[in-house]
Amino acid sequence: MSESNLLYHDLTKTIIGAAIEVHKILGCGFLESVYEEALTVEFGLNKIPFERQKNIDIFYKNKLAKYFICDFLVYDKIIVELKAIKKTTDIEIAQLLNYLKAGDFKLGLLFNFGTESLEFRRIINDQ
Repeated sequence: MSESNLLYHDLTKTIIGAAIEVHKILGCGFLESVYEEALTVEFGLNKIPFERQKNIDIFYKNKLAKYFICDFLVYDKIIVELKAIKKTTDIEIAQLLNYLKAGDFKLGLLFNFGTESLEFRRIINDQ
């Protein structure tokens, strides 16, 4: 599959570009909250529509069990989660995948600003 055939290719390209710009300017070493603030500014400058700290309901047996708060919901369809850690693991990936399933979203982006080069992963909910 070519890159242009990826789910929401053009949208994710702009989101990833914004995150790269933030990492290029700030580098690694800050807390996650600093990157969240900077990405908020960058989304605004690039006119990328987003909701920050968005509540997503989690249902259990058709009853509201709890809600989780994702870092960003971008373009009303892409969950963006930020980390500022040495290395992402299967735990962070599973967390984002669970968010996607709970909110019935198809795509999430996981950014890790805690490394020399920005790390990002596209996580697909194929259920």
